[in-house]
Amino acid sequence: MSREARQVHTADPELGDNVSDLLYKAAKQSWENRPGAVVEMHPSFSGWRALRPDYKPTDCYEGMGSDGIGTKVEVAERLQDHSTVAYDLFAMACDDAVIRGAEPVAINTVLDVNELRDGDLLTEQAIRDLARGYVAAAETAGVVILNGETAELGDRVGGYGRFNYNWSGTVLWYAQRDRVLTGHNIRPGDHLIGLPEAGFRSNGISDVREAMAVRYGEQWHDVVLRHLGSLSLGQLTETPSTIYSRLITRLTGGFDVNQQPLVELHGAAHISGGGQPEKMRRMLEPSGYGALIDDPVSPPDVMLEAQSAAGYSDTMAYRRWHMGPGMVLVVPEGESDAALEIIDDAGYDPRRIGVATSNPGIKIRNRGLVGGTKNKDPWLKF
Repeated sequence: MSREARQVHTADPELGDNVSDLLYKAAKQSWENRPGAVVEMHPSFSGWRALRPDYKPTDCYEGMGSDGIGTKVEVAERLQDHSTVAYDLFAMACDDAVIRGAEPVAINTVLDVNELRDGDLLTEQAIRDLARGYVAAAETAGVVILNGETAELGDRVGGYGRFNYNWSGTVLWYAQRDRVLTGHNIRPGDHLIGLPEAGFRSNGISDVREAMAVRYGEQWHDVVLRHLGSLSLGQLTETPSTIYSRLITRLTGGFDVNQQPLVELHGAAHISGGGQPEKMRRMLEPSGYGALIDDPVSPPDVMLEAQSAAGYSDTMAYRRWHMGPGMVLVVPEGESDAALEIIDDAGYDPRRIGVATSNPGIKIRNRGLVGGTKNKDPWLKF
């Protein structure tokens, strides 16, 4: 269709205001996560909301980090279920902060949509889903939502079906000087603890979508494979990211000097883009040491299905996806049992997966699709 023939969409200011008001009310519920932290000059969408001056901790580093959901939103568009997408957004933004010993406190978001259609039930339900997930994810992460922006961008935003969007956010964090996790304290013999991730998190989803479409067709998201259970491939791919930030903050003590750390952490790695090899390399690099993972967390079955569909080697799969843990922690050997008990009590099903080694590099007992089969090396080295 030529540019001249294309129908011009004019944004409805009143509808846009209604959507913004709905998301504002959802954001306001998040202020209960940190009572007394937020001050509002006027309860309008255009009002000024900020952290109270006396809430800001003293002698702390203050920083921000931004991230987004990437193409996982298309899976939600395919399923017409947007209720868990916020978990992916908050996990990507907040979990990148806690691995450095910072405590995420507040977040701002930007929701870019193609079009808001007045009276369209699909659009209205999508916005309600997003708002509901917004509240739940903020509570899980332990942050307040200060502000947000919603913009209609027309054909600048594409995707699957009628309602398409991108969602990103910027998190504000504080970190006590003596609680920053640099990785310099890692020592050979330290224990590595893996926290399992049931889905893909929000990384490498473009690879998943492409591979599934080639093997199962355009409607791959509706396909149910008996060996994977009763959920469709789309539902399994949409499994929301686990948010670890509140747990890790409890372990480190966060920015509050009156809150004692529960365990001594020497390092942490958020296993997102680049997988275990890249993220653990960054964690270990300051110490110059390596890691031996001899009892790894196994990847979810749907991840192995995606590996098969994509035709990836085990090495490639480990560089594309987390292949088991969404977070890896490093603790002194003497702290390992206590850390495992605390994390298990919090419901994260941790396991000791290996140790830090004096030799650089990362060696992982292979849990990929090919690993362990005849004439294949059961170990991967990075």
